[in-house]
This record gives sequence, C-alpha cells and structure tokens, in this order.
Amino acid sequence: MKIAIINGPNLNLLGKRETDIYGNQSFETYMQTLQQMFPDISFTYFQSNIEGELVNELQRVGYEFDGIIINPAAYTHTSVAIGDAIAAIKTPVIEVHISNVHAREDFRKLSHVSGKSVGSIFGLGLKGYELAVRWFVSN
Repeated sequence: MKIAIINGPNLNLLGKRETDIYGNQSFETYMQTLQQMFPDISFTYFQSNIEGELVNELQRVGYEFDGIIINPAAYTHTSVAIGDAIAAIKTPVIEVHISNVHAREDFRKLSHVSGKSVGSIFGLGLKGYELAVRWFVSN
C-alpha cells in the first residue's frame, strides 16, 4: 500500500511554532513513528508553503497511490485550487488538521477541502494522521 502525506504552509515549523496548539514534535520525527507503526506501508511525505506546489503534488500522486492524507493548513480556508485538485484525482483523500479548526477563529470553519475528501479529522493532534492511515488500511 502506498500513502502520500501532504502538508501545507507553516507545518515545516511543527515543534517550534505555537507549541501550545501544535505540540513539541517535528513532523519528520513523527513520520519515523508512523513508519514504525506501519512497516508494510510505503509512505511519501511532501510539505510546501506554496499553493501551486501542493496542487502539483496532489496531481502527481493522485492516480498512483492508495491514499492521500492532506493537511492543507491555512490553504484549507482559501484554496479553491486545492479543493478542485482533490476533486479531479482518483486517489481517495483524508483531510487532517492537528488543531480543532472549528474551535478557533470563525474564518477557519470554512474548508474548500472537506467536501472533496472521503473524511476529515480535526483536533486530535498528530494522532489524526495515524487514524487516517488506519482508515486506509481497513478499507
């Protein structure tokens, strides 16, 4: 099984930024944990602060992978292009957010991604990625 994890802007700063919301662990360290938990899964990881690069990566993996886990971060609320890319590809997508976006500012309650994804996970920290992988494994 091949699963792509795609993270959006500022998630390269996990472990350093707003640790009260996002925790103290870098995503690269967390990826090692995921790989240990799921040794039979081939993971790829991509992070970008640039909207078009996220669209390009969705298109690149969107016809060859078994699943995509995306955290578009702030682009969730603004990017019609990322939502359209998800709608255009064949691979199922799960949207993950580390924080509970619905408990934050009102503008974060809008997602251009949720309606195009097979499911969404909010507010469970990095554990949300693990839960998304478990869903792909069981379906």
